[in-house]
Amino acid sequence: MIIFAIVALVAGIILAVTLKKKYFIAIGAVVCVLAVAYTCVTTVPTGHTGVVTVFGRVADYTLDSGFHMKAPWEKIVLMDNRVQKRTENLACFSSDIQEVKMIYTVNYQISKKDAMTLYSTVGEAYYDTVITPNIAESVKVATAQYTAEDLVGKRDSLANDIETVLSEKLKSYNIDVVSTSIEDMDFTEAFTDAVEAKQVAAQNKLRAQTEAEQKIIEAQAAADVKKVNADAAAYEVLKKAEAEAEANTKLAASITDTLIDYLYAQGWDGKLPYIVSGKDGGLLINAADLIRPETSDGEAE
Repeated sequence: MIIFAIVALVAGIILAVTLKKKYFIAIGAVVCVLAVAYTCVTTVPTGHTGVVTVFGRVADYTLDSGFHMKAPWEKIVLMDNRVQKRTENLACFSSDIQEVKMIYTVNYQISKKDAMTLYSTVGEAYYDTVITPNIAESVKVATAQYTAEDLVGKRDSLANDIETVLSEKLKSYNIDVVSTSIEDMDFTEAFTDAVEAKQVAAQNKLRAQTEAEQKIIEAQAAADVKKVNADAAAYEVLKKAEAEAEANTKLAASITDTLIDYLYAQGWDGKLPYIVSGKDGGLLINAADLIRPETSDGEAE
């Protein structure tokens, strides 16, 4: 812009001399002043830091967001202090040499106080110069600590390990890692097929174990039912026997000689038995004749 102002001033002088009209000099001077004035003002957008350079050398101060005056020879480089997001497509290997393709996202930020240092040591293209290679290195280092099979089930743990390694690497450049995430991981078709086959086998094994356990439970339940039924039957027999024993005990306690004689008498038909006597049993005596009283003529009645 300063060169343009000088050119405008020289052109005005030349036209004034050639055409002998002095107002061309005035016009050139006005254009020159406006051009210089334009180079003396600058604005820094919100969320940015203005790094001041003088002929390529970084000044020892920065500009905050807003409107500022500056010298025409000063250049303002804008450094973004907002949280920025970048996504990388990476390829790496697990500890068992399985290729892993990963889509990795990082959110990062530089502070205002470190913007000048970062620009002076790395430059405006600090993402490509510093962040990109460190992302790739951190992902490779962390992924190599896991087997491919572990990577499938320990994705969150891997993401934390990568973020830890990356944060340490970028800290030395005054770049803060706000957050990171593994958007996607992809393995070779051969490994994917092997994992699926293993999962199917595990599911079949689990199903077989479940069915076996179910059968054991059902058999145990059936055995428990039989035991309960057997216990109930035994209990019923026991109670019946106890009742009969108690009845017999009470009955035995109630039987006396008097009762026996009474019952015997109740069942007697009034006839006395015959008595067999004699050597050969040839004499038959009626017991009634033995107790029947004799008549006056000596015969029994």
